[in-house]
Amino acid sequence: MKNFKKEFYATKAWGLLTSVDLYNCDPQIIRDAEAIKRYVKELCELIEMKQFGDTQVVHFGEDERVAGFSMVQLIETSLISGHFANITNNAYLDIFSCKYYDPSVVVEFTKNFFKSKEVKMHYILRG
Repeated sequence: MKNFKKEFYATKAWGLLTSVDLYNCDPQIIRDAEAIKRYVKELCELIEMKQFGDTQVVHFGEDERVAGFSMVQLIETSLISGHFANITNNAYLDIFSCKYYDPSVVVEFTKNFFKSKEVKMHYILRG
C-alpha cells in the first residue's frame, strides 16, 4: 500500500488534492442535502479539518445530464467540494488541503457513507 504521508513530507508538498469518483451510490443519500451536510461534518471530524462557515448544498438542474446537488465547504486549510449526478447516481468529490490527511481514509469513509458500488481515487501533491 502506498505511503501517502511519507511522500507528502518527502516532497515538501504545499498541499494535497484527493479526487474521489463514486459510482452507483445510494440515490436517497445523494439526493438529500442534509445527508450531504452530515457527510462533510463527519469527514472533517475524521480527518481533523476545521470547517469555516456553513456547508453550501445547492441543487442545479437545467441540464438533466448533470442535474443534482453541488456542495462546497471551506475549511481552514482549503476546501471540500462535490457534485452529485442524479441520472447516474454517481458522485464526484474533491478534498484539497495544505494540511496532510490520509487519502485512503477519505476514500473508504466516502465510499461507505454514500454506499457506492465502485470508487476511483486520484491524488495530486501540490507545490
